[in-house]
Amino acid sequence: MAGRIITPHTSRRAVLKSGAAFAATAAIGISPRFLSPGTARAQGALAPGMTGGPWGFEGAERYQYGPDTPEGRAIEGIKTLKGAGKAPDKIVMMLSEGSVGHLTKAYPEGGPTVKEVFEKETGVTIEIVGVPSGQEFTKTMQDIATKAGALDIYAVEWNRLGDLAETGGLVNLDEYASQYRPEWDDPERGYFGGAQGVNLLNKYRGSIYGVSLDGDFQTWIVRKDLFENADEQKAFEDKHGYPLRYPRTFKELDEIATFFNRPDQGMFGCTDLRNQGWGYTNWYQRYCSLGQPNEMLFDLEANPLINSDKGIQAASEYVLTLSYHSPDAISWGWPEQYGNMAEGGAAMTCAFSNMPKFLDNPANTGSKVTGKMDSMLPPGREHGSDLVRRSVLWLNLSASVSSQSDYPEACYLLLQWLGSSRIYSWMTANPAGYFDPFQLANFDDPLVRQTYHDYQVDTIRETAARSVPTINYPGATAFHNALDENLVAALTKSKSPEQAMADTAEEWKKITGKIGEDKIVDAIRNNSQAWPTIVDPVDGG
Repeated sequence: MAGRIITPHTSRRAVLKSGAAFAATAAIGISPRFLSPGTARAQGALAPGMTGGPWGFEGAERYQYGPDTPEGRAIEGIKTLKGAGKAPDKIVMMLSEGSVGHLTKAYPEGGPTVKEVFEKETGVTIEIVGVPSGQEFTKTMQDIATKAGALDIYAVEWNRLGDLAETGGLVNLDEYASQYRPEWDDPERGYFGGAQGVNLLNKYRGSIYGVSLDGDFQTWIVRKDLFENADEQKAFEDKHGYPLRYPRTFKELDEIATFFNRPDQGMFGCTDLRNQGWGYTNWYQRYCSLGQPNEMLFDLEANPLINSDKGIQAASEYVLTLSYHSPDAISWGWPEQYGNMAEGGAAMTCAFSNMPKFLDNPANTGSKVTGKMDSMLPPGREHGSDLVRRSVLWLNLSASVSSQSDYPEACYLLLQWLGSSRIYSWMTANPAGYFDPFQLANFDDPLVRQTYHDYQVDTIRETAARSVPTINYPGATAFHNALDENLVAALTKSKSPEQAMADTAEEWKKITGKIGEDKIVDAIRNNSQAWPTIVDPVDGG
């Protein structure tokens, strides 16, 4: 999976869990798997030199920490604030309902909950307010607009940071991060991409407004039993002249998906989503891989680039792929996609990285694909000897501190503790929610690898390095709605791909003018620093 890094051409002006996914698993009878802990350790026991962290299960010391670590500094910081009367007795934290279990369900067996450890060490209670998935932004905006001050911490999709920061409703966290040193860019344990990953996930216009608590990189899932079937291999090679393999390019993806599309047998070729609100991330992958190292959405002066031959090509391909999807693809969301794959109803798909966690799981007796799944790098485009593969970061929950909180420093310290590599590795390994791995330490963690499977963790790691960000500056919702509505119009044949791209570009210009060109230009330039530059060799397999 090794690739190389290239820099954009200097001559060019151009330099996203969801509760629906978790609901899908419940809808098709999936039970979270709690892993065997091995020999338990004594309650509250810490390894020598450790000052905090979980206990009670084999390997608990991996998630414990000393005083000079991000977790240790966060705990000691809150203790100091509390001693000075500058910390609350309670922090009220909003979370989407499907993620609450990460803090409130003990894992592994014999261990404490995340909530229990924090409260035991600091004396500060965490009150969690669960909200239905999809309502996080609305609830946050209500709290900000009405000045209700009901919440100390918001957890909202990461690409809403710009919209929320511009309201004045979020605390700029730069000062706290400088003081308490979260080490998000640590080369061994921190975010993938180091400073680039921090800029992508936590910053808006160069300042920290959020702490990532998720890793929603869209990953490609395959039915390995179909690809390894000797009869399928022969039939495919006889027809196409090359071996059946996990597709490296979108051309191969389309050919392989068409080969496996057998609706009369209850199987579709590919089920990457095409519905409103979710499908446009798959357009992103086709479009962004048309450039080297990326085809950008805007140039550095905020002029849309999608009303172009490349934008039209991506939109045209997007429409043509309906031929190997479900006849109801335009209305399919995550519940239908996950349910279909659990029934063995597709050869390939692109989904949240938790799909194997739930479906390739012996405890899920409703899944027919346990032991039959694998994952792969995203397909891409050949540019000479280079293969540009691009996936996308989308949805991805980020936690922020409300500017109405009386104790913003203590709230930040809770987020530093939750989002630091030891606690987050322990937390994301817990099958009780849908926070997904994204830190280097997560990828090497035994519990994370057991929950997600080795093959999928390795794919997530490499996919993250090849993922572009969805729009994450002011007006993100309006920009995406314009793209989304026009792509659906192309899918339903009410617009041609050419018209869909032209109309999207015009809407984007209007949104930029309404928000302010200077703000959008500044955000685009900061955002461009987070785009990937890794490419793979065409002959790399």
